[in-house]
Amino acid sequence: QVQLVESGGGLVQAGGSLSLSCAASGLIFSTYAMGWFRQAPGKEREFVAAINRSGGSTYYADSVKGRATISRDNAKNTVYLHLNSLKPEDTAVYYCAADYVRTNRYNLREDEYDYWGQGTQVTVSS
Repeated sequence: QVQLVESGGGLVQAGGSLSLSCAASGLIFSTYAMGWFRQAPGKEREFVAAINRSGGSTYYADSVKGRATISRDNAKNTVYLHLNSLKPEDTAVYYCAADYVRTNRYNLREDEYDYWGQGTQVTVSS
């Protein structure tokens, strides 16, 4: 079965950086667009970043643009999210998600993603 397993979360001071990983199994990774989403306490889950199948195109939410980098390694079935200049408002559970796509595009729509990981907690202290 399909599994997405996030790792790399933790407690970080404001201004610091963090790298998250999401290892996928049970799917042909290179046929899936990948995305990162997050959910802060008391808030709805929101889009963070997306990457197309080949890794050549990416898109970021305004809230993280310039501070985040999404990348993928199709040979390792892994997608990454690097965040720097972290702020307390970045505190959330971060989820990776996979969307089967027939074309080499990314996807911003949460409701179109097929598979989700369990999430990893990121806490930014001020």
